[in-house]
Amino acid sequence: MSKVYEMNHPLIQHKLSLIRDKNTGSKEFRELVKEVSMLLAYEVTRDLSVQDVEIETPICKTTTKMLSGRKLGIVPILRAGLGMVDGFLNLLPAAKVGHVGLYRDPETLEPVEYYCKLPTDVSERDLIVLDPMLATGGSANAAIQFIKAQGAVNIKFVCLIGCPEGIKAVQTMHPDVDIYIAHIDEKLNDHAYIVPGLGDAGDRLFGTK
Repeated sequence: MSKVYEMNHPLIQHKLSLIRDKNTGSKEFRELVKEVSMLLAYEVTRDLSVQDVEIETPICKTTTKMLSGRKLGIVPILRAGLGMVDGFLNLLPAAKVGHVGLYRDPETLEPVEYYCKLPTDVSERDLIVLDPMLATGGSANAAIQFIKAQGAVNIKFVCLIGCPEGIKAVQTMHPDVDIYIAHIDEKLNDHAYIVPGLGDAGDRLFGTK
């Protein structure tokens, strides 16, 4: 079973409260999502491998640590996941960025892929899938499945807000994918919105209705 990491850092929780506020406009909303994403990136990358390297400071030669091991890839789920990309790239500028686009079929209610573009060496990278919300888990599960079909084997899923139903759905379908989340909310309502949630993340990011 995959692990779930809920981030309780005071800065994350403070900024998340501002993100939730219905009076927060799109400009501030985007800035806050970027800031929280950067803080999440710090936690998500805590287990990256390092190696000893020799460098020379202005004072002397010394042995210190630098990143080693597998390369990274960032994959936002369109469209709301785009709001989290810059926060991750601020800390991981060398990471390559892929994209997965999904829409929900109005009759079957199943997620349908309309776009999937990933780095060509996806099997050699640790991938971080981004989506602000983890509600039913349908979009996350479909996106992760599409990514696996392209050859990815090491995947983490990162979101701002989720609920027990969505977490259980991802853990059931993808027990090898760990989940990193800023806050686990109470539940889904009858319209599949997270309660208390923050509304529609895509609409609030881009000012649409």
